[in-house]
Amino acid sequence: MIWPLLYAALWKLAPPLIGHYLRRRARKQPEYLQHWDERWARGEPRADDAHGAIWVHAVSVGETRAAAPLVAALRARWPDKPLLITQMTPTGRETALSLYPDACVRYLPYDAPDAVARFLGRYQPMFGVLMETELWPHLIAGCRAHGVPLFLANARLSERSARGYRRAAGLIGPALASLDGVAAQSEDDAARLRALGARQVAVCGNLKFDITPPPQAAALAAQLRQWRGERPLWMAASTREGEEALLLDALPADSPAVLLLTPRHPQRFAEVAELLRARGIPFQRRSDNTALRADTRVWLGDSMGEMFAYYQAVDLAFIGGSLLPLGGQNLIEPAAVGCPVLIGPSTFNFAEVTRLALAEGAARQVADADELHRTVATLLADPDTRQRMGAAGLAFAQRHRGATARTLAHLLGCVGEVVD
Repeated sequence: MIWPLLYAALWKLAPPLIGHYLRRRARKQPEYLQHWDERWARGEPRADDAHGAIWVHAVSVGETRAAAPLVAALRARWPDKPLLITQMTPTGRETALSLYPDACVRYLPYDAPDAVARFLGRYQPMFGVLMETELWPHLIAGCRAHGVPLFLANARLSERSARGYRRAAGLIGPALASLDGVAAQSEDDAARLRALGARQVAVCGNLKFDITPPPQAAALAAQLRQWRGERPLWMAASTREGEEALLLDALPADSPAVLLLTPRHPQRFAEVAELLRARGIPFQRRSDNTALRADTRVWLGDSMGEMFAYYQAVDLAFIGGSLLPLGGQNLIEPAAVGCPVLIGPSTFNFAEVTRLALAEGAARQVADADELHRTVATLLADPDTRQRMGAAGLAFAQRHRGATARTLAHLLGCVGEVVD
């Protein structure tokens, strides 16, 4: 019983600390100061509040994009129901507004019991879907108390995260057990979730395999290829803090290739530009909307929502978050458009996907930045191998599609009688 009491006490102390945290984040991203009332489910009701909605919570950009196939399936199943999308980050909110312009988009309130009660009382969702591993004990308990079925979709749980949750098993176990169902990405994820107390767990696969490129991506990719000209172009995608310095310090001075460098978080675009200036590396920004200059060595991908176009425009892509012990980012998107993939040593966030991609020849793994640059040079000089890797990536992505249908079927099996 001690964990729930400690957790409840924490939320009595949390508001001023959270206010300080949001103001600090706002120094780099002012949007963190907007919609403050939503963080605590305060404020007057709004005309576009979605009552009785299908509710999907996706914490940030990756989860919001991953939810797209499931959201489409849910809307097809319940076409007359409004859609409520909640986030935790400004970039996630911006992505949701772009992908779902007719939805009610809000921040999920912090996990204080009174905020949870206000949120559920205001929107009274028909049911909720939490994307990946968003486990908020008071939210889950509040849904149970308000009779709101709650489902965990595209769930993943690394061994590292499982160890942390086991230390708070008295808090996390009851929360997991209170969920109405769980759609896990892999057998390993399912086993870890069951061991922590989850019930009604099914292995449904990864929803990210069912994402399709937006129609405008192909046209933008053609424009980017025109701007790059005949020079080789490779990409370091979704890089995290600390990785750009490693990549740039190891960048070969005599390489004819251009590096398309795309930091994962937009608030770091200026920071990465400063890294390039400090090293005297000629670069230009994607947002300049101009062709590559002859002296440009790095193209800074300072845009949002264009990753599919980037993957279709480059010769190969390295997936960031994997050079440092950060667990890696999503390699499914480049594979799905036939882009050869390189990945670093840290892959625990996408362990099963990475294992499959490596086994099926869609990706290669490198140990560090120096090996990455050597491998890039080798592959850029070997179009036949790149073609084989791209074809393997297409086959890999196609082979593992179908998670949306399996997830929807499991959701209906768990909560269908309640919501139909």
